[in-house]
Amino acid sequence: MSEGDVPPPKGSVVAEAHDVDTYHVPKAFLEKHPKKKTHLNDLDHYKQMYKESIENPDEFWGRMAREMLTWERDFQTVHAGSFENGDNAWFLEGKLNASYNCVDRHAIKDPNRTAIIYEADDAGDGRKITYGELLREVSRLSYVLKEMGVKKGDTVALYLPMIPEALIAFLACTRIGAVHSVVFAGFSSDSLRDRIIDAESKVVITTDEGKRGGKVIGTKKIVDEALKQCPDVKNVLVYKRTGAEVPWTKGRDQWWHEEVEKWPNYIAPESMNSEDPLFLLYTSGSTGKPKGVMHTIGGYLIGAALTGKYVFDIHDGDNFFCGGDVGWITGHTYVVYAPLLLGVTTVVFEGTPAYPNFSRYWEVVDKHEVTQFYVAPTALRLLKRAGDEHVQHKMKRLRILGSVGEPIAAEVWKWYFEVVGKEEAHIVDTYWQTETGSHVITPLGGITPTKPGSASLPFFGIDPAIIDPVSGEEIHGNDVEGVLAFKQPWPSMARTVWGAHKRYMDTYLNVYKGYYFTGDGAGRDHEGYYWIRGRVDDVVNVSGHRLSTAEIEAALIEHNTVAEAAVVGVNDELTGQAVNAFVALKDTAENSDQTKKDLILQVRKSIGPFAAPKAIHVVPDLPKTRSGKIMRRILRKILAGEEDQLGDTSTLSDPSVVDKIIEVVHAAKKK
Repeated sequence: MSEGDVPPPKGSVVAEAHDVDTYHVPKAFLEKHPKKKTHLNDLDHYKQMYKESIENPDEFWGRMAREMLTWERDFQTVHAGSFENGDNAWFLEGKLNASYNCVDRHAIKDPNRTAIIYEADDAGDGRKITYGELLREVSRLSYVLKEMGVKKGDTVALYLPMIPEALIAFLACTRIGAVHSVVFAGFSSDSLRDRIIDAESKVVITTDEGKRGGKVIGTKKIVDEALKQCPDVKNVLVYKRTGAEVPWTKGRDQWWHEEVEKWPNYIAPESMNSEDPLFLLYTSGSTGKPKGVMHTIGGYLIGAALTGKYVFDIHDGDNFFCGGDVGWITGHTYVVYAPLLLGVTTVVFEGTPAYPNFSRYWEVVDKHEVTQFYVAPTALRLLKRAGDEHVQHKMKRLRILGSVGEPIAAEVWKWYFEVVGKEEAHIVDTYWQTETGSHVITPLGGITPTKPGSASLPFFGIDPAIIDPVSGEEIHGNDVEGVLAFKQPWPSMARTVWGAHKRYMDTYLNVYKGYYFTGDGAGRDHEGYYWIRGRVDDVVNVSGHRLSTAEIEAALIEHNTVAEAAVVGVNDELTGQAVNAFVALKDTAENSDQTKKDLILQVRKSIGPFAAPKAIHVVPDLPKTRSGKIMRRILRKILAGEEDQLGDTSTLSDPSVVDKIIEVVHAAKKK
C-alpha cells in the first residue's frame, strides 16, 4: 500500500474521544431482562475472561468450543499454524456437523420451540417454523441434493431472497457436507455467473421470483441468463415464491415442492472434520476479481455462537431480528448461524424498512416481541430522516440495539438510543468483516460502557494493533492513529481465498508480517476504545456493502466508449459512501447525458443495482503518475472540495489535468 492511499485521520483521537459522553448500561435494561442478569457479571468479568483468551488461548477456546458446540468426536489439538505461514487450523481431530448443532439438538430437546419467524414482504403472508419442522424440511432437502449428485465437499450456489427456504438450503448443504456459496439476490447475472464458475458449483437453488419492498425480482430469469455460460450446472432447484410463469429448461430445472415430497423427514447428518469447509462467500477484492472467502466448520461456528451469546446477550426465549440479507456475511452469521446455534428464534424479514411505510421495522419488533435488533446505519439514517412520528411502538421486550457494516455517526447513534430504544436498550456498535467471520471489536450487551461512534473494546481472543502505515511498525499506547491489524489468530477467521491462497496471503497476512491486516484505518483513544476510520484500500463501502473500485472500473471499461475509468467513494448522508466515477472517453464527442446513463446501466448489468455510480464525471484524462498509477487520492480530495490540500502534483505525468478535473466537478455541482 502506498502512502498516498492512506486516508488522513479525521481529527485527533484525543479530541474526538474526550468530546463524547460515555453511556453506561441503562437501568431499564436489566428490568426488561428475562433473567435480570447478563451472562457476565460486569466489566471486570469481561476483562478477566479477555485476559485469559489472550494469554491462554488454547485453554480458553478449548473450553468454549466444548461448552457451546456438540462434538461427535472431541478434538485433541485446539490450534495449530500461524499468520506467517497462513496455515491456521482449529479443533483438529474434532468431528461435528453444523446442521446438527443448529437444528437437531434443539429439535430433540423442544421440537415445538419456534426456530424461524418469517415476516414476508406483505405483512399478512408470514409464518412460523418450529425446530421440529425445520429438522424435517432440512432432511427432505438434503435427500433432494444427494439425489442430484451433490457429495461431501461439493459447492452449491444459493441465489435466494430472504425467505425461510434460504435458511433450510444453508442447513441442508451443511447436513450432507456440501459447501454453500450464497450469492446476494441483488447481484446481476454476470456476477452470479462468475461466482458459479469460480466455485465450480454444479447445482443452483433459486426461486421463481423474489419480492422486496412491493417490487418483484426475476430471480429465475437472472439465473437462466447466468447459466448460459455455466455448462457444468446440471440441476436448478426452484422454490415457488410467487407462482409466476417462469422459463423452464426440461431435465435441468426442478420444482422444490415436487422434489421434497419424494423423501423421508429424517436423514442422519454427515460426520465432518472441524477444518472441512463450511461455506464460500464472495467479497470484493481490489483486483476487481471477486474473492471467495472460505470459512471452516468448527472455528466459524464457535465465533458465531460465542458472539451471539455475549455481544447480544442472547438467552433462551429471545426473539432475535437481524435486518441483514443472507447474501452477506451479516445474514450468514446473525440471521442463520448464531441464533440457531443458541436455540432461539430468528426473524427472517423479506421486506425493506420503508415498505409499506417507515414504521415497518418497529411494527415487526413490536408484533414479534423482538429482544435484539441488528441493522446497518444506512437503514437508521433513512428512518431518522423520515421522522420520529414513525416510531410510536411499545417494543416492550427490546433490550439490545445493534449496528453493523460501517461506523455509525454519533447523532444517528443518539437517535437510535433515545427514540428507538427509549433510553432503555443497550447499543452494540459491532466491527467485523466477511473475513473475520464474527465480531472482533464490539461492546458486550449489558456490560460495556459505550461511546457514540466507537466500536469500543476487542472481543475474546482478538489482540488488536495500531500500525504506522508508512513504517509498518506497531504504535503502542493510547491516543494513537494508524491502520488496524490483529496480532494472534482466532477460530472464526477465514482460512483462504478459494483457489487463490497466494492472494489470501498477500491481502491479509503478508502486508505486515506476523499480523492479520484488516484494511481499515483506526484510532485507539485514551481509554483504549477503538474508533474505526474505514477502508484504506480501494474499496467503497455503500450501505455496508463493500464494493471493489477495480470491479466497478472493469464494468465501466467494458463499455465501448470508455478509454479509462477511476472510481472513488465519497461521503454520502444516506448510504455512508456513494460511488463516483471518473471516465475518459475514446471520443470526446460521445460526452452526453445519454452516455452517462448508459454507463450507469452498464454497472447495474455487470454487478448489480447497488453498485451503480451516483455520479459520473467525464474528464479529458485521469491523474496518473509517470508509472501509470491512477492517484485516486486526488480525485477524493477534489470531490470533497479540498483542492487546496492536493499535495505535490508535480509527480503526475500531466499535472495540468488536475485543473480540468476540478472544472468538471465544479460544473457538476452547479447543476
